[in-house]
Amino acid sequence: MSNQQQQNPNQIANSQTGQLPKVKGPDMNDRDFLNDGLSTCKYLTDSLNIAVREASHEQLHSDMLQILTETHQSCRELYNLMFQNGWYKLEAEEQQKIDQAYKQFSNYSSQFPY
Repeated sequence: MSNQQQQNPNQIANSQTGQLPKVKGPDMNDRDFLNDGLSTCKYLTDSLNIAVREASHEQLHSDMLQILTETHQSCRELYNLMFQNGWYKLEAEEQQKIDQAYKQFSNYSSQFPY
């Protein structure tokens, strides 16, 4: 993880590429365009998921599902590009909280009918 800059032990992020201006002006920069594209992709996948689920015609369902899959892939590519440039940061969760959530949801499996 030599290329990762960590300000706190739970933050997962790459260092920024230095391509952004020191002072943000009214013009959109590369990060703004990518962030806007990622937000749009997220909105589209939410909407397309509903359209796919509710499509009554088989070919329409198939076509919309393909578009949904491609849109998810575009979201992932935008996220990867933002993360590589240090413009998208993640917060690692504590193992204890992960274990607690796993236990909680594992207990739900006893309620399944199979």
